[in-house]
Amino acid sequence: QVQLVESGGGLVQAGGSLRLSCAASGRIGSINAMGWYRQAPGKQRELVATITRGDRTNYADSVKGRFTISRDSAKMTVYLQMNSLKPEDTAVYYCFADDWATNYWGQGTQVTVSS
Repeated sequence: QVQLVESGGGLVQAGGSLRLSCAASGRIGSINAMGWYRQAPGKQRELVATITRGDRTNYADSVKGRFTISRDSAKMTVYLQMNSLKPEDTAVYYCFADDWATNYWGQGTQVTVSS
């Protein structure tokens, strides 16, 4: 089992920045990739960014150039630096971890961007 704890959400004005953190514990040696999804009210959950054990990254087109995903392997923590935030970035952000067999999810953290 893998446990994920997120932090860093909040309220910010458009154009501002936030950094989300996700700390993994448990069977962390089995993790292949980690990342973030988000879900806005009335919409489906969508992929935001991922990072693999080999530091290969992938981003949704809507956040490219504004968001940066990174990881600290010693702390087994993944970060999502979000710059130039827009009201349409408002959502609950969920951290996930993939060990090839199972996707694990955090509890979610609310990000609200006011116009």
